Amino acid sequence: MSSKPGLLYVTMQPSPSLPIERFHDWYNNEHGPLRLRLPFFRNGLRYRASDLSSDQLASAKRPEWLAIYDVTDTEELGKPVYTRLRDADVKTSREKETMKQIKVDREILDLAGEWKSESFEEVETLRGDVETEGNVLMVVSVKLQLSKAAEEQVLNWFPSEHIPLVSKSPGWRRTRHFVTSSLDDQHVRTFLTLHEWAPSNSIGGSEFRQASTIEWVQRLNKETAADISIRTYNLHLIFGSAPRHLGDIAEWSYSNDMTRTFPPTDPTSPFGSAIESYITTPDGAALPFRLEGSPSPSAPLIVCINSILTTYPIWDSFVSSFFAHPPNRRYRILRYNPRGRSQHTGTAPVSIDLLAADAITLLDALRVPKAACVIGVSLGGITALNTALKHAGRVEAFVSCDTNARAPPSNAAAWDERIAVAEKEGLTADGKAVVGERLAEMTVRRWFVGESYDGGAMEREAERVKEMVRTNSLEGFRRGVRALYAYDVGGEMAEGKVRGLFVVGKGDGVLPDTMKKMADAYRWRGADGKEGGVELKVVDGAGHLPMVEQGGAVAKLVQEFLAEVPV
Repeated sequence: MSSKPGLLYVTMQPSPSLPIERFHDWYNNEHGPLRLRLPFFRNGLRYRASDLSSDQLASAKRPEWLAIYDVTDTEELGKPVYTRLRDADVKTSREKETMKQIKVDREILDLAGEWKSESFEEVETLRGDVETEGNVLMVVSVKLQLSKAAEEQVLNWFPSEHIPLVSKSPGWRRTRHFVTSSLDDQHVRTFLTLHEWAPSNSIGGSEFRQASTIEWVQRLNKETAADISIRTYNLHLIFGSAPRHLGDIAEWSYSNDMTRTFPPTDPTSPFGSAIESYITTPDGAALPFRLEGSPSPSAPLIVCINSILTTYPIWDSFVSSFFAHPPNRRYRILRYNPRGRSQHTGTAPVSIDLLAADAITLLDALRVPKAACVIGVSLGGITALNTALKHAGRVEAFVSCDTNARAPPSNAAAWDERIAVAEKEGLTADGKAVVGERLAEMTVRRWFVGESYDGGAMEREAERVKEMVRTNSLEGFRRGVRALYAYDVGGEMAEGKVRGLFVVGKGDGVLPDTMKKMADAYRWRGADGKEGGVELKVVDGAGHLPMVEQGGAVAKLVQEFLAEVPV
């Protein structure tokens, strides 16, 4: 059976008892992204009515808020994978309480026709702050009970008479026509027309009046009475598949414990709100993340990428030190667990190119056109460098720490030996194999400098990192570490397009010398014609994870570097 592309069309009017910021937090961070994770949802857009006034206030019959979701097949909206989202045991307590205070009307409609201007681009693909720049939507909804012949007359009228006229109207971008989905067997059918316009448009002008959509309704009124609604809206928000709105959030968590929000009053989030959630890559890998910092959805974003066998709390000291400097609070920071932490590593073979693509997938899910800076350490360090090399248009700058441009020939054998150590110990947690104590002790002793084992706070931090390593999924480790077996970006270093910085712990074995050669080899030339090399910064009192042992020093280096980056 062929698919039936269509639309989920939802109008909402919150009651006065529901604070508007709580309404937006629920919809932007919980309700909408949860649906965008389903593969048949192509997009999600929120609009706010622009046709309200003191004489025509928002009401249940004339709601202020509209959400539309394009779907690849409306039949999917009748299946449990979607309908289960509305079940009581799936909804959070917050969603249940919030929805009691909202008048919601939803319709499922099949696409009947689409017409575009030559310059049309789907609004969710546009770069820039399109949510601010605007996209105007006119919605014409007509409910009719028609004979089959009359319905055919309606559908034929659009391409033959209406579109040739409306397409001449200045500012017109696209018109789509929908009818009540075959999922709904009601006799009264909705004929829904969406006209999309540029912010500067001719709605109300002579061209559009001449092409009036309700002309065909007037023709058909002899056959049946029509319930007609004409509304205009401005674009309010474009959903991604990940929650990203840090302004005015409340504390809540989703039932799978993978999504939580932290208001500024939370002691674990001293520099503003935070969101912990996850994305799923196209091949099925789950990537947990934490987003924090500026509440502005367009604030510049810094991405932090871990080493293998660790979790994103290795950046705690760096993040706290960075945000402790008030001017840095204009940034958002995204940190995440790359493939290899859990057993859910996806189906694709793990390579540094795949890991770089994952960073871009995260940017897409958070609707970030270009990261201000990508920072990584060890495997995360080569991922940051490779992301800048392979996806230069999505990265303004990079900081690569404690890594190598080429995998040494001995890498594969060395990592195989470490896997064997973990396999021999055979430790499990919750019935699943984990890396275990022996490899964790060997690894962390090698990562930290001797001075860190001082019996004080830094030794406790080393123990915390050791616990990360010990509890890492063994299967995830086996698959994720293959990215380090063999890679080489050395040949690309002389033709970079992104400015960068190399950082290394002074006590990290041979890597200070190795990274000096990397710094000598890297050259960049930006799209603006500027060009240069990179510096290597050596961090005293640090080994393989300088952002752990010397978080304040690394934060200062990054701060000074970003002062030169145009964001």
